[in-house]
Amino acid sequence: MSLEGNNFHGDDASHLAQIIDHINAGIWEFNINTKEVKWSAGFYFVLGYQPGEIESSYNFFLEQLLYHHDKPAFLKAIYTRTADPVNIAHIRLLTKSSGYQWFESATKKWDDNNSPKFTGSLINIHQAKLLGLRSAQNDFFFNETGSIAKVSGFEINVPGMILSLSKEAFDIYELNDQLNLTLDEAISFFEPQYRPLLTEAIDNAIKFCKPYDMELLFRSAKNNVIWVRAKGLPIIDDFGKCIKIRGIFQDIDIIKRKGLTLQSSINLLNDQNKRLQNFAHIVAHNLRSHTGNLQFMVNLFEESESPDDRAEVFSHIKSISNSLKTTIDHLNEIVKIHTEVEGERKLLDFEEVFKNVVSALQSNIDNVDAKIEYDFTKCPVVNYIHAYLESILQNLLTNSLKYRHPDRQTIISCRTVRDHNHIYMIFEDNGIGIDMARYGDKVFGMYKTFHQNSDAKGIGLFITRNQIESLGGTIKIDSTVNVGTKFTIRLV
Repeated sequence: MSLEGNNFHGDDASHLAQIIDHINAGIWEFNINTKEVKWSAGFYFVLGYQPGEIESSYNFFLEQLLYHHDKPAFLKAIYTRTADPVNIAHIRLLTKSSGYQWFESATKKWDDNNSPKFTGSLINIHQAKLLGLRSAQNDFFFNETGSIAKVSGFEINVPGMILSLSKEAFDIYELNDQLNLTLDEAISFFEPQYRPLLTEAIDNAIKFCKPYDMELLFRSAKNNVIWVRAKGLPIIDDFGKCIKIRGIFQDIDIIKRKGLTLQSSINLLNDQNKRLQNFAHIVAHNLRSHTGNLQFMVNLFEESESPDDRAEVFSHIKSISNSLKTTIDHLNEIVKIHTEVEGERKLLDFEEVFKNVVSALQSNIDNVDAKIEYDFTKCPVVNYIHAYLESILQNLLTNSLKYRHPDRQTIISCRTVRDHNHIYMIFEDNGIGIDMARYGDKVFGMYKTFHQNSDAKGIGLFITRNQIESLGGTIKIDSTVNVGTKFTIRLV
């Protein structure tokens, strides 16, 4: 549909057509009334043909050269009237040896002696079009990748401390991307304990050109608390001064929480493994001691000839046997603790359980004139295994009565507090205390005693710690000789 060079009228038109033919462009003319089509030589050349090699007709162009999907765009450019006298369309035409390629078609309507015509030009824009398409595709992939990975970008212009955020960042903030956030406003969305850390990191990036990569807790505009990653890289000028900070802002909540859960599981597994090793050591040590003594006495019994000697040896055998039974009972208690961890937890009233324990030990309390105080108002209830809470209180109370100070009235207090999601029980006495520098690492060991008390068995605190830790809690001791002892127990 371009004019052939020899069909233009006048030397100037012919010369112009020849120039166009040599710049990888072609011109065409279409008579609306007669349907006559004229193509310039350049029209053939841009498609890879020689003049006359293909049919020069309106139907051939539409049906054989023009890609069928681009036909509506081409016809619209021809027949639609706009304010611009020239209509532009990007179309694909079938070339002789390179398949379909992109061309820019410019079309203009005019009248030639009351004979309406369309004239136009074709320019090969294939390489430029492909670059544009690839760029758009790369932008799409980049945006999609950022959206899938929940990664966004930010820039801080240092002189004015002006913050720029990508659209994906506003998605993380759960805000409209038309808003303009100041740097202080953006930092205010982070949880209070993390704001100073981020502010310091930004200050260090500006002052010392120090990059940062941090994992922080963040609260969105819709009150969703998530873990995010903030990574900033200083951009410096020729003088080494930071002029911008560019970086990424990423929602890592799912990955972070999985990591925290995994680490918690690893810590729990390590703790259980340590306790299992400790338990195995205790079993091996204690049973070996008993069985060795028992074997020795049996051999001695067999070697004894007089009835009196045998009776004496047998009494020792009975004593060792009873001690062995007690040891096995204690070991069974420890095993029972770990097999009952999945026991049913119930909402327990601290005061009710505490009073029941005090009532069971009332005679012991009265005998030493001990004063018992309690305050459960700050946290009156806990979801716990009843038998465990009762056992913990009984062991601690018995321990305080047993190791009371002889020169003053025994005062024992128990109270509870709540700190965020944790419930703590604080148990204190004014007894003789423990030398923590000497015995601190052995307080909760099995069969560990630190006073010359004939009633001491060294099993109570060991059982108490196992009960607490089996339910995910912790127990801590602070003690001073002749001042008293304080147990801080995190129950949940």
